[in-house]
Amino acid sequence: MTTRATETVPIERIDVSAYEIPTDAPESDGTLAWDSTTLVLVRAHAADRTGVGYTYAGPSAATVVDSKLSSVVIGRDALTPQESWQAMQHAVRNLGKPGVVAEAISAVDIALWDLHARLLDLPLTIALGAIHAATPIYGSGGFTSYDNDTLGRQLAGWVEAGIYRVKMKVGRDPSADRGRLSAARLAIGEGPSLFVDANGAYARKDAAGWARVFADFGVSWLEEPVSSDDLEGLRLLRDRGPAGMDIAAGEYGYHLPYFHHMLNAGAVDCLQADVTRCLGISGLLRVAALCDARTMDLSLHCAPQVSAQVGTAVWHLRHLEYFHDHVRIERIAFDGILEPEPDGLLRPDRSRPGLGLDVKDADLEQYRVR
Repeated sequence: MTTRATETVPIERIDVSAYEIPTDAPESDGTLAWDSTTLVLVRAHAADRTGVGYTYAGPSAATVVDSKLSSVVIGRDALTPQESWQAMQHAVRNLGKPGVVAEAISAVDIALWDLHARLLDLPLTIALGAIHAATPIYGSGGFTSYDNDTLGRQLAGWVEAGIYRVKMKVGRDPSADRGRLSAARLAIGEGPSLFVDANGAYARKDAAGWARVFADFGVSWLEEPVSSDDLEGLRLLRDRGPAGMDIAAGEYGYHLPYFHHMLNAGAVDCLQADVTRCLGISGLLRVAALCDARTMDLSLHCAPQVSAQVGTAVWHLRHLEYFHDHVRIERIAFDGILEPEPDGLLRPDRSRPGLGLDVKDADLEQYRVR
């Protein structure tokens, strides 16, 4: 039965679990290597409905949910998720919000929005006030650990599926990157857009030199050429970089002041934000408002099954990162996932309430670490 918006529906219980899922091959980027990713899964319960939320963080995020956040939101109205979001902000004052705490809040907030929409029997895209029917995506992976054949196959696979924007990692071994760029461009052809992500691997002058190299391969998106904390360096590259190449950063933003400072510094051509880090859906909508005030595009970082829904409610939306690891994990974890359309879109299913996801507990159990 659908809940009426005039009713108050107390949140009854918050459950949290964590799963460490191995990658399908060793992975690395310009500054990090890894062989697994941890999914922290939150379920919020009220009136025989369950909302699902998650973040990609360590198991310590689950500890924050259990020890600090659950008691804050239980008993609050499931139909007003932003009230619970506000209460969580106050509750973590002495823990330090950026990082693990923000990721924990994000997972709970996503679960509460999913629960809210399910109680109203609405797809989340409608509950959020969609202004787009679908969210454009770009294929992302291209790890520095891949040989050139594997790199080319992955990027070409996205193009063959109709995703005409693709991204690869750079910066770990500069001596190999020209060959990797050649292999990437050969695999996808001249038409599709090629993006690169250095994950902060370069110093400023090195980044400026590599930007010119990337321009020779038709690269139109240079992500985190220097550390995202180096706002002056990002601004320098934005001002002096090749024409037609956007500088992007922001995926490591955990609360509004971070994004405000980055935008105030004029550090990026396109801002990024991750709904599983930036205090959830409630936080991301506020980041989007900062972009709206500047007519600045926002690109959503990863977690495609949540981000595709939220992206429909972002006015100045550029696209969503369809990240190899998260795509694979979300297929393992959930039924009801969205698959790309041939024109490179993820379109929310309006026939399913909330996120439209059902947890595949039996499939996840082998990966449980908490």
